[in-house]
Amino acid sequence: QVQLVESGGGVVQAGGSLRLSCAASHAPGRSFSTYDMGWFRQVRGKEGEFVAATSNRGSTAYIYYGDSLKRRATMSRDNAKNMVELQLNDLTFEDTAIYYCTAKTPSSRFSSDDFPYWGQGTQVTVSS
Repeated sequence: QVQLVESGGGVVQAGGSLRLSCAASHAPGRSFSTYDMGWFRQVRGKEGEFVAATSNRGSTAYIYYGDSLKRRATMSRDNAKNMVELQLNDLTFEDTAIYYCTAKTPSSRFSSDDFPYWGQGTQVTVSS
């Protein structure tokens, strides 16, 4: 079981930046570093959208980005602090959404259905 708590959302003007954080707590017996972590976003009335994900495979860390924010988002993780962060730059009105932090045990699949653990979400609103 993994609990995720996001923070850092808010209202920002177009062209601005935000840094979202996600603090994770989990049952003992498994290291946080072994979880695949992801960010998804949801606009009301639309399907959820993949933003970014990170996975550790052996000594290699992989980060994947969705197309919509690929050049404007940077995901990072701090395994010592059980945290992941998402830096969002050059935000546009279309980036307005609820951003969710997600977690799963390692696998090769990264769709929203593959992540069983979700935070409550943090609202990002970009004003034009």
